[in-house]
Amino acid sequence: MEEKDDKNTIRTFAAASFLNDFGSDIIYPIWPLFLTTVLGANMAILGLIDGLGEAIVSISQAVTGYVSDKIRRRKVFVWVGYLCGATSRIGYAFSTVWGHIIPFRILDRAGKMRGAPRDALIADASTDQNRGRHFGLLRAMDNLGAVCGIVLCIICFWYLNIGYRELFFFAAIPSIIGALLVVLLIRERKLETKNIFKGFSFKDLNRNFTMFLFLSAIFALGSFSYSFLLISAKQFGFEVIFVPVLYLIFTVFAAVFSYPFGRLADRIGRKPVLLISYVFWAAVCLIFIFLQSYWLIVLTFVFYGLHRAALEPAQKTFVAELAPSEYRASSLGWYQMVIGLCAFPASFIAGLLWDSIGIEVPFYLSLALTVISSLLLLFFVQEKKLALS
Repeated sequence: MEEKDDKNTIRTFAAASFLNDFGSDIIYPIWPLFLTTVLGANMAILGLIDGLGEAIVSISQAVTGYVSDKIRRRKVFVWVGYLCGATSRIGYAFSTVWGHIIPFRILDRAGKMRGAPRDALIADASTDQNRGRHFGLLRAMDNLGAVCGIVLCIICFWYLNIGYRELFFFAAIPSIIGALLVVLLIRERKLETKNIFKGFSFKDLNRNFTMFLFLSAIFALGSFSYSFLLISAKQFGFEVIFVPVLYLIFTVFAAVFSYPFGRLADRIGRKPVLLISYVFWAAVCLIFIFLQSYWLIVLTFVFYGLHRAALEPAQKTFVAELAPSEYRASSLGWYQMVIGLCAFPASFIAGLLWDSIGIEVPFYLSLALTVISSLLLLFFVQEKKLALS
């Protein structure tokens, strides 16, 4: 019965993730255009709002990860998170200046409170032999939902002449359905309470975890928002109508390759797949710096999709396995908080460098930090030995 419940948990989260990202990515391709052309924000403001959003994501996951371990409950944070995302999109529709966006952006990203408790549920419902592919499946469904959302965005916005605000309203509906699926279909496993949770501390983490956290933070300092890639392509000469197509290319590759990279992480280890993801991001930076042409910029969105497909399943699996099992949600949450707090200055600094020095400078900085992170991962982090299936 427990095995059946575990399979149901994986399937339901996959479906809910598809729906939520379907709603999110109806608006994400046009988000930077709406903010800069309709609401009048410059690149520094765009970086500030995107970075603030990532910081909120991380803080919310750290808090809910801790509370989830403390109260021994996971599911409630997931469906409430989906409802926060849905509500924020309705708020976007009513915004008339960029300042109005900020509280709704905070609410939107606070919806990511679901992340650490959901990932802990996924990890608990998995084994060493299938945990990577389960996280890969989740990312594949996220990205498949994103692909469908982007296609609908392109059709509605450019061919049916549906405006920004109408799309924002419509984008709330899939997340509401996803929340209902989680409430109705997931049976939460009762967590053991014989070891009373006394609070999470970094003293509970081993050297490998802390080193991985450190190098991931360095990488995150250069990992600015996707918005910068879209605006870079637009400034290079791509028509506005083609910008969502570039986002679609990235998302398709992320969707198609997330599950294979998750399986590859189960086969050859988490660390090699993470290194592969860093190589793809370095290639994105190099192309934007040195080799600009229309086709090469299209190729950067392919590489960006492959980077995200390799990074996210391996990263979450790595953290879940390096963390103590009794502090799994807390560890996942604190990890995401540190990464997000680094991502906040990453996007803001990238925007300032863009406005004050030049478009290529954020890519130079990111490339240098990627090299440092790769060397630290290669030489200073050991991963758990996987049992053969």
